[in-house]
Amino acid sequence: MARRNSLPEPIEAGLRGPLMLTWAGLWAERIARAFWPLWSLVAVVAGLLMVGMHDLVALSAVRTVAAIAGLCALWALYHGAARFRRPRRDEALSRIDRTLPGRPLAALADVQAVGAGDDASEDLWKAHQARMATRAATARAVEPDLRLARRDPFGLRYVALMLLVVGLLFGSVWRVGTVAQVAPRNGADLTTGPAWEGWVEPPAYTGLPSLYLNDLEDTVKAPEGSRVTLRLYGEAGALGVRETVSGRADDPADGAAQTGADQSFDIRRDGTLEISGAGGREWDVVVTPDRAPDVEIVQDGASTTFDGQMTQPFAARDDHGVTGGTAIFRLDLDNVDRRHGLAAEPDPREPIELDLPMPITGDRAEFTESLVENLSQHPWAHLPVTLELRVRDARDQAGRSEPRRMDLPARRFFDPLAAAVIEQRRDLLWSKSNGKRVTRVLRAVSHRPEEGLFRSETAYLRLRVILRRLDTLVRHDSLTDEAQEETAQALWDLAVLLEDGDIGDALERMRQAQERLSEAMRNGASDEEIAQLMQELRRATEDYLRQKQQQTARENGPEGGQQPPQDGMRMTQDDLQKMMDRIQELMEQGRMAEAEQALREFQQMMENMRVTEGQGQQGKSPGQDAMEGLADTLRQQQGLSDQAFRDLQEEFNPNAQAGESESNEGRDGGLGRGESHQRQPGTGSGDGRQPGDGAQGSLADRQEALRRELERQRGSMPGAGTEEGDAARDALDRAGRAMEGAEEALRGDDLAEALDQQSEAMDALREGMRNLGEAMADAQRRQQGGQGQARGQPGDQQSDPLGRTPGRGGQVGTRDSLLQGEDVYRRARELLDELRRRSGDGDRPDIELDYLQRLLDRF
Repeated sequence: MARRNSLPEPIEAGLRGPLMLTWAGLWAERIARAFWPLWSLVAVVAGLLMVGMHDLVALSAVRTVAAIAGLCALWALYHGAARFRRPRRDEALSRIDRTLPGRPLAALADVQAVGAGDDASEDLWKAHQARMATRAATARAVEPDLRLARRDPFGLRYVALMLLVVGLLFGSVWRVGTVAQVAPRNGADLTTGPAWEGWVEPPAYTGLPSLYLNDLEDTVKAPEGSRVTLRLYGEAGALGVRETVSGRADDPADGAAQTGADQSFDIRRDGTLEISGAGGREWDVVVTPDRAPDVEIVQDGASTTFDGQMTQPFAARDDHGVTGGTAIFRLDLDNVDRRHGLAAEPDPREPIELDLPMPITGDRAEFTESLVENLSQHPWAHLPVTLELRVRDARDQAGRSEPRRMDLPARRFFDPLAAAVIEQRRDLLWSKSNGKRVTRVLRAVSHRPEEGLFRSETAYLRLRVILRRLDTLVRHDSLTDEAQEETAQALWDLAVLLEDGDIGDALERMRQAQERLSEAMRNGASDEEIAQLMQELRRATEDYLRQKQQQTARENGPEGGQQPPQDGMRMTQDDLQKMMDRIQELMEQGRMAEAEQALREFQQMMENMRVTEGQGQQGKSPGQDAMEGLADTLRQQQGLSDQAFRDLQEEFNPNAQAGESESNEGRDGGLGRGESHQRQPGTGSGDGRQPGDGAQGSLADRQEALRRELERQRGSMPGAGTEEGDAARDALDRAGRAMEGAEEALRGDDLAEALDQQSEAMDALREGMRNLGEAMADAQRRQQGGQGQARGQPGDQQSDPLGRTPGRGGQVGTRDSLLQGEDVYRRARELLDELRRRSGDGDRPDIELDYLQRLLDRF
């Protein structure tokens, strides 16, 4: 079949657009495949120039890289030109034709070779040409294939593209033009720009800006350590550098010209800097010294809080800012009073090092801060020490303060027993050799606990446990550093318990506050400590008065109250507050003797009040009798446990006679000493039994008697049928079983097992007493709820111990507190909620809403 040279005119006109695009795609495709190494090399070189890589390397390196890049570019150009084939129009037309079904463009270029002149054949040919023309009308441009993965398997073109993008983002296109300045220039070129450039960069920590040497006059002032950077242009050797500031040429050739194109050095001393040659300059360099930081202890403002927290102000300064500091406390052994427990050689301890606080914001060149720390538990508490402060700057230069002699600030204990425990803790931490002495002193201090030295049984029991453990460690020579720290921590906790107390009774808290305040005034405590103790006394007194007022309201009903004596003196709560204000005023004026006398009068008045309240009391309730009986049983069980412990000790020390061992305190001591709480004849437990009277019997017999007494108490205990009462009986039943186990262990001479069983018995007894107390309180609440709100006669009045009248029968209210009871705060919240609800009701009258708003503003 014959083919003509071109397509029909209408068809060719419709293909002009797709044909041109496809032809351009062919050009792009063949250029990319042939010259991708060339444009990749251009991208790499352009990226390096834009980031100024040519400014960071020597001139020789720039020339070498430029030569290599040029050779590579020539090879890439030759290689691309050899492989490049110019695309023709027919190739573009053929690519479009291959994308169409039936290749209509080739069919339209054909001419009819067979059947010419035959009408039927010509009609068929025309129909075929029309069908191909329709298909050719749908032709579209063909996308070029620009994939180069087969020709660049390592992805070098992407590396080049990445360098180009980095140069565009972080560099400058204008820096490409500076590459011409690297090459040597003739005299005409030198007249168009500087022959050299230089910069002086101060250290970063100074925060000072860089200096441009070309703009400076004859003198340059710069901090020590500043970096000088010089760049010399022109022919190699045409310019030189002479300097005497860096110390890099400390030899006979000092001051000789350096001819390198790029030079950098640090300023270390005063001297001169000269650029020799055409257009050179000379400067006198003056070094600004970076002085070491300075710190001093500020005397004013140093204080110690009531709980031992120290506040020590200090002032620091530096040319360019302080970066950090340390406070160092060292023991001043020469000024330590080497008596008693401090007479022994101290165990070696490292100085106390604390980081000094730095300002978070602002300038650190000069500032004042305060070191706040609590060192109350350190072994050197209240001992002579020296305080030295050290600070550093960015160059790691150090400055230090003059050592200050002082007693290490710490918490002060005013309770005599707590102070004794803290002193023995200090001796134990001072030297492990003091272990035996500490044990003896603590045993002597706690010899007679029944005389009121211990305010709670818990404190005494904890001291006994500490003594046992410490005695065992000392005897077996096993007082290690860890054991020493554990024992010291236990003694600290005990001292805090003795000082602060863990009781919830307001009366006892008030008595403790009075005694501690009196002790503080006698010992010359600081104003802050006395103020803290005075505030504690106020709170304890208020709690006590509030508790007694509630107790009076519960115990004395509207008809059963006692009338106060007509001639008795009445004290109001305002009167008590005025007395405490007077005491505080005397202390603030420094009149301690008068303040202490006023405090004694206050204590006497409160004691008389307690005596008056105790008069006229009726007999004890069955619940109180049961509680006291269980408490007595618990004390006797503790005595038996202590006796068993001493017998166990004597097994390991058979040479010691009874009562002569260091850990044996005799067999007729007080609380917790063997046969403790011995009863006099005729002081049995109600049924003729005397569990504590067992001097002639064995420990097992005495344990059996105590168990039988507990069974009797359990049978007669009130509160049956209530949840708390049943829980108390269950706890006492467990205590009885533990006592029985202790009895069997004692009969079998297994003292260790007996001690374990006795400990379980005491725990169960405490739980039973707690449950019994809850049962008694619940019964009292139910009794009060059943009595109702009966009215009294118009003339009847009820007064609390301070003479206040809670209310009168038939009257609307009282001049004193409107609410008395444990729900006062809940009721107050309910009233406030109701006020808020009503104030939000817009339908109420305006006068009522104004009144409600005034109430809310007030409360």
